[in-house]
Amino acid sequence: MTNEQTLRAGPQQPAVDLEHLNQYTGGDVAVNGEVLQLFQGQAADMLAQLEKSLAARDCAGWFDAAHTFKGGSRGIGAFALAEAIAEAERLDPAAQRAEARASLNMIEAQCGQVLAFIESYLG
Repeated sequence: MTNEQTLRAGPQQPAVDLEHLNQYTGGDVAVNGEVLQLFQGQAADMLAQLEKSLAARDCAGWFDAAHTFKGGSRGIGAFALAEAIAEAERLDPAAQRAEARASLNMIEAQCGQVLAFIESYLG
């Protein structure tokens, strides 16, 4: 990507949009921290559920985990992660196994960025 293409693409989206989160927490740093810590636990649970659903070829479990994870991601302002999850949500892990695996890999990468941001925020 050239510099000109980068400029047209705009600045990279942050892993977590704190302005969005602040709308729900009133900008209270302690409350932000609590919400982000809750998300850390949810992320671990949802990644494990997605992995389990993929292995079991469980479409309903996959959809439920993806839907829950997408909502939590949007709630804290992790919009790039939520978009990756939304794409996975549309897949059937039984019929689209390779696509679901690739999608889960993308979710894990995006989630890693969000979790790194949270660790940095919590200091």
